[in-house]
Amino acid sequence: MKKEEVGASGKVCYNVQMDDLKAIREKIDDADREMVALFEKRMQLAEEVAAYKIKNKIPILDKTREDQKLAEVEALADMPYTKKSVRELYTQIMSMSRKRQYQLLAEQKQTETMAFREVEALKKEHVRTVFQGEEGAYAQAALYAFFGPETPCYHVETWRDALEEICNGRADYAVLPFENSSAGYVSENFDLISEYDVAIVGEQIIPIEHCLLAKEETAPEAIRQVYSHPQAFLQCSHFLEQHRHMERISLKNTAAAAKKISEEDRTDQAAIASALTADIYGLKKIRTGIQNNESNSTRFFVVSNEKIFVKGADKITVSFEIKHEAGSLYRTLSHFIYNDLNLNRIESRPIQGRNWEYRFFIDIDGNLNESAVQNALRGLAAETNQCKVWGNY
Repeated sequence: MKKEEVGASGKVCYNVQMDDLKAIREKIDDADREMVALFEKRMQLAEEVAAYKIKNKIPILDKTREDQKLAEVEALADMPYTKKSVRELYTQIMSMSRKRQYQLLAEQKQTETMAFREVEALKKEHVRTVFQGEEGAYAQAALYAFFGPETPCYHVETWRDALEEICNGRADYAVLPFENSSAGYVSENFDLISEYDVAIVGEQIIPIEHCLLAKEETAPEAIRQVYSHPQAFLQCSHFLEQHRHMERISLKNTAAAAKKISEEDRTDQAAIASALTADIYGLKKIRTGIQNNESNSTRFFVVSNEKIFVKGADKITVSFEIKHEAGSLYRTLSHFIYNDLNLNRIESRPIQGRNWEYRFFIDIDGNLNESAVQNALRGLAAETNQCKVWGNY
């Protein structure tokens, strides 16, 4: 190997001949074989540790021991630039070791479904259902799509009221919006379910077509005020940008906006709501399909006070809190990578009263009866704060 100077830069490089490179790569291959053999030996020892912990009912995660071990292996490195790398390497090795131990723990225990009970099917007959808003609300349309158009239902004023109804046993199910394909998440409902001990037992996605509704005698050019829910304003922002003279006034529900317009003797106001509410409240459809996205849709969750899941359910919603430190979210999500589970959504919400700390909500594909799911959730529960399964649906 011949060393030579690099021109004006003053840097030194090495001119490695192909034969030299081949010899170096062979040495790397030898080192890799030794490392793999030692890694497998270490994992076998970790399994022995797991057997001892399981027998003696000792928690898998021993944070004090891990921190001590990381400091020790970091000190073994001679070169400054490898110390951080060694620490990172062993952080991953110990993480994989824990995941293997969680697997062994799962094999030793009976099936756990995180306090949920499996059922063959959701009861949809002779049930009481509740939604937020007025007659004709999109939540009512989602309710009918999920349970059937003949399902008895009633409405309440707020989303919190709907959760109170099921928690107090006055209703079996509540239907709440959680995500719109154009405007994103309904953040208030993520915060709300964190306060209640409820379960997500189903979901229903329905198309959302917004209309500009007014009294029959209203002229389009006379409209100066428009009422609707803030989410509807977001979903119709392009239309509203073209009609800036219309003052936007927020209400709790799109159907409530339609009802207000029908009850007031004014011809200078309109509502953004569904075509169904036009029929219910006798309003004229001035414009239809005013949402930004032609394929606009909203995902509703069906919520119950019973922690049940239907046999064959394939989506799980989980929330958790983690420390505000580098790599904590990555290490948390690695439980799903290790167990070959697909994560298809992640949302963070600020934790009330704790500035710059967040609660994460995630959706993963899977069923609570699957060992991979149980393994991932067991590790998640052990290594995060306030870990909660919201439902399998």
